[in-house]
Amino acid sequence: MKYWKSIVLTLVSCLVMTWAVAASADDILIGFSGPLSGPAAEYGQDCFFGIEMAVNEINAAGGINVKGKNYKFKLEKLDDRNDPTTAVNNARRLQSAKAVAIYNAVFTTIAAMSKINEEKGNEFLLMAYTSTPKVVQLGNKLLIGTTAPAFTVYIQQFVEIALKKGWKNVAMVTTTGAYGEEWRKAFGDYWVKSGGTITIDKPANYYTETDFSAPLTAALATKPDALLIGGPSATTALVIEQARGMGFKGGFICIDQSKLDYMGNLLRGYKLMNNSIGVAAPPSVPVPVSEAFDKKYKATYKRLVTSECYRNYGATHALAKAIEVAGTPSDVRAIRAAFPKALPILGDKIPTEIFGINPNGRLLINGSVQTIEDGKLTPPNQYFWWIKSDKEWENIKKISKSKASMVRFQPKIDNVE
Repeated sequence: MKYWKSIVLTLVSCLVMTWAVAASADDILIGFSGPLSGPAAEYGQDCFFGIEMAVNEINAAGGINVKGKNYKFKLEKLDDRNDPTTAVNNARRLQSAKAVAIYNAVFTTIAAMSKINEEKGNEFLLMAYTSTPKVVQLGNKLLIGTTAPAFTVYIQQFVEIALKKGWKNVAMVTTTGAYGEEWRKAFGDYWVKSGGTITIDKPANYYTETDFSAPLTAALATKPDALLIGGPSATTALVIEQARGMGFKGGFICIDQSKLDYMGNLLRGYKLMNNSIGVAAPPSVPVPVSEAFDKKYKATYKRLVTSECYRNYGATHALAKAIEVAGTPSDVRAIRAAFPKALPILGDKIPTEIFGINPNGRLLINGSVQTIEDGKLTPPNQYFWWIKSDKEWENIKKISKSKASMVRFQPKIDNVE
């Protein structure tokens, strides 16, 4: 009897889970699988909240119109704790409920999901938020890269700024794992190629450790001009605090996962972060919608605005527009093909402008870089990495709503797309 009772309870549980995901006939189901618990939970929540905010605004405005019929989005979130197997299981669940798009924000789980999203009859758009160059090398025809440029664009700019500061010797104390290893390899190669020296490579696990004295002691013993650091922002701030406490007076080059403004908030200002280079704080890149977005986001979620919420918010508006342009709420391949016609979407509508999409699926979003001098954030530069012609550049300058400095440059590092 207990055996059959257990079977019945399991079946009921599965049905409840299915009902929770299923959308009504007039809904378009989209999903999010990401780290909503564990060390990367804050990062996952920022990504999800950006999507959710866009969905709520779109639905409140009546939804999207497809050939004269209105549809609203239904958004389902699932926790995968950065585990590829769990991410695939989550995707299968959403896939069976006919999700049109599923968002994910970690390359290891994106790579796992990319093996199933092109299955005939079960296709879904994989909305991939990651800066690794490897994401577009997957060759997935239903992948949309929703982040800013590949981190190799940032590396080029960080190195150029560092060399202008007169830095020659850099010690690397970044996070462990595939992402950290890829960052260190790309940075180290380009730094040495540019005439610099890597004095030591002492990675540490920014997800589990709180005492970084051992790798920092080894790094500082090499007398570097700067430290390459980074992982989640909270532990990166701790690394900065501990390095300063150990007497380090040099500079910091922060990989793109760690955010200057977030760390400044934790450290109660930028004094300890003086002489740092990193990705620009989102509110530092002014567009007409920024102030209203920042105010609404902080009021709704009681947290700082981040690049993660900005860009996933913008990507969701781009998805909605692509569905309208495609004229179908369910044909995934037609929706993917409609993205070029759905863009650009500019700063009077979203806080991070999207100018188009490249053939590999990465949305064309400029990378913004900022430094900290005399305890203050400097005005950011926006780097437009995909421009191929003078005509295209003139058009970008003409249509952009941004008031921050705009820079056209030719990438010197491979795999920027």
